[in-house]
Amino acid sequence: MSGILFRGVGWIGFAGLLVLAGCGSTPMNRAPVEDRGVVVSPAPMVATPVRPPPGFENAGKPGYYTVKPGDTVIRIGLENGQSHKDISRWNALDNPNKIEVGQVLRVVPPVSAAGDAVAVTKPVSTGTVTTTPIATAPMPAKAASAAASASSAPAKVASVPAVAATPAGGDEELGWIWPGKGTVIAEFDEVKNKGLDLSGNAGDAVLAAADGKVVYAGAGLRGYGNLIILKHNNTYLTAYAHNQSLLVKEDQSVKKGQKIAEMGNSDADRVKLHFEVRRQGKPVDPLKYLPAK
Repeated sequence: MSGILFRGVGWIGFAGLLVLAGCGSTPMNRAPVEDRGVVVSPAPMVATPVRPPPGFENAGKPGYYTVKPGDTVIRIGLENGQSHKDISRWNALDNPNKIEVGQVLRVVPPVSAAGDAVAVTKPVSTGTVTTTPIATAPMPAKAASAAASASSAPAKVASVPAVAATPAGGDEELGWIWPGKGTVIAEFDEVKNKGLDLSGNAGDAVLAAADGKVVYAGAGLRGYGNLIILKHNNTYLTAYAHNQSLLVKEDQSVKKGQKIAEMGNSDADRVKLHFEVRRQGKPVDPLKYLPAK
């Protein structure tokens, strides 16, 4: 009886050892554990709306300009034949030094803007008097015949001097002159040199090539040094660069031949005058406008 009990206890102890061994070892294939906790999804990505540049709705329209890298209002004015102040005013720019790439600017005067000059052609009075026929009594036959003969003869009209129409923005009335006395040391090239370079000495007079108004005087345009830009009419601008000193101010009217600056070498490798003629903002060869030397 004691042997049987011993054997029974032995089997129980052995079974317990197996159970303990199972608890102390790591099973090779554990059943997947399902996580029933709350799953937090990542916050959805919200795209930040891109602000279009000012005036984008006018891109590509006539009379508008899209700002490119490196542009300034001064350069845009030169390239479009306008005053930088006018461009700032037409576009309500609080700070003309802060424009952005892609911004679209008006570069022609608004039709309804107050103060913009509108060319109006006035009829020329010739002094001719318009007569109103007055009813009279019937004329005798001989008088009627004489009147008929007189009316058939060519009428003598007083000679009236013809008034030539002034071409809008034409250069004929400007009477261009050379802006300096030096010789040409670099001719016009549409890509490399957008004007003429004239030789000279520091302090030599720089003259206005035609009557006009100063639309820029300063050193804010890279590559030009101390620069003066004159607007002559709705078509033509002239530029005078690399000056030593400027003798006129913006908005000042100047006469042809007036000394507006002194020659120098600002932003240049030598003393010279760089002179440009711009037709509606596009550089053209000054030699086609200046008189032969």
